[in-house]
Amino acid sequence: MIILGIDPGSRYCGYGLLEVEGRRIIGAGCEVVNLSGEKDLPKRLDQLYTALDAVLSEYQPEVAAVESMFFHKHIRSVFTLGHARGVILLALARHGARIFEYTPREVKKAVVGNGNATKQQVRYMVGQMLKLKAPPARDDAYDALGLALCHFHRIKFQA
Repeated sequence: MIILGIDPGSRYCGYGLLEVEGRRIIGAGCEVVNLSGEKDLPKRLDQLYTALDAVLSEYQPEVAAVESMFFHKHIRSVFTLGHARGVILLALARHGARIFEYTPREVKKAVVGNGNATKQQVRYMVGQMLKLKAPPARDDAYDALGLALCHFHRIKFQA
């Protein structure tokens, strides 16, 4: 089974892939879709859909773990993120992936053991758990792998 984790963003959208066999992770990879070069939101959303559509076509994940919305003091940022999440959910639905949503706190608890963990702690634990050959440069990719790991931890004892 392949689990896709997605850390939504309208400028940088991280995604991470876990290849799971039984209760073991046998492969992992991640990347960031960089949309920051485009100022126009509709064009960024189109680029996001195109990039995710290519990832979904290539890897064909059965499930996707997406970070749920959280409260932010800048309301405009929340709406922009909502647009990006809508595009992400559309791409996943069109490819038939089952979608699971997790809050940042749930991910931190699953990966670090503490729902109040820092980004640096999440980055460190993801790196330790997956022993990535080419560590990603941006936290968005680590967060996406954290989402996929969170889902893996939820399902590994159900099998």
